[in-house]
Amino acid sequence: MTSQARIVTVTLNPAIDRTLSVPDFQVGELNRVLEVRENAGGKGVNVASALADLGVPVVATGFLGRENARLFEVLFRTKGIEDRFLRMDGSTRLGLKLVDNSCQKVTELNCPGLTPGAADLDALFATVRELASPDTWFVLSGSLPPGAPAGLYADLIRVIHAQGAKVALDTSGEPLRLALPAAPDIVKPNRKELEQLTGTAMTGLEDVAKAASHLLSQGIALVAISMGVEGALFAQGDGMIVTTPPTVSLESTVGAGDAMVAGLLFAQIQGRNLSGSARFATACGAHAVTRLASGVDLDALPALELGVKLAAFHD
Repeated sequence: MTSQARIVTVTLNPAIDRTLSVPDFQVGELNRVLEVRENAGGKGVNVASALADLGVPVVATGFLGRENARLFEVLFRTKGIEDRFLRMDGSTRLGLKLVDNSCQKVTELNCPGLTPGAADLDALFATVRELASPDTWFVLSGSLPPGAPAGLYADLIRVIHAQGAKVALDTSGEPLRLALPAAPDIVKPNRKELEQLTGTAMTGLEDVAKAASHLLSQGIALVAISMGVEGALFAQGDGMIVTTPPTVSLESTVGAGDAMVAGLLFAQIQGRNLSGSARFATACGAHAVTRLASGVDLDALPALELGVKLAAFHD
């Protein structure tokens, strides 16, 4: 693939992210909010935002509530993202992020999303079939909306593969477990999601590496497992790379995994090898925690790439 390959992000349960900066947040006490920000959010929307900043042609689809779609529409128009979201009656859900920089912690409160009906799901599959082609990557990320079948991602992957397109998957729980037999081309769980999937505590890199090897054996081409400040493990074929991100100033961890997915897809369509992909994806993730808004600043990435440490790992 070339760097001009198109990427389609699918966000079935987007959210308006309202971020509140609350120094010295105390549970059960009166807290004063220093700053409030609202962004069009949801994992796939965050991925699309970062990809657009990287100069990749990107299409965003999924479900949006008609009553508060404007914030998303402004983002898509500003960044040149093709808007193929399906509108539903009602409002897109709200996600609250309480950021306490005094202890560098983020508390998240996610409200329930809209419930798609059978006609909405049919329209989604029709849109995906229309957008899928051999020169296209799809990113399926985030939670499923209320009432959606747990195997929805698995069904989408099979439809996408039937059209010759490729899939990166970033989800958790039962939707992840059911999607694995459909063999997405890339999966990116974090360590906690991997523990939930395997039912095993990941106490060291050896445990993470074994889980990554098992995922590869199921027909997945590339596995990226994020581990927060400890970095990430990337596995492809017979190779495994562990990355350690550079030390940066933390603003919010929200969207860091999404920026990593965007960086990984960007590196893949550029034809970078495992080491190059791991380095760039880790730099994008490190950059994301330094800002509250989604997306990436191209000028900041080269220095962060240089600061990423790589080590080969043998399980």
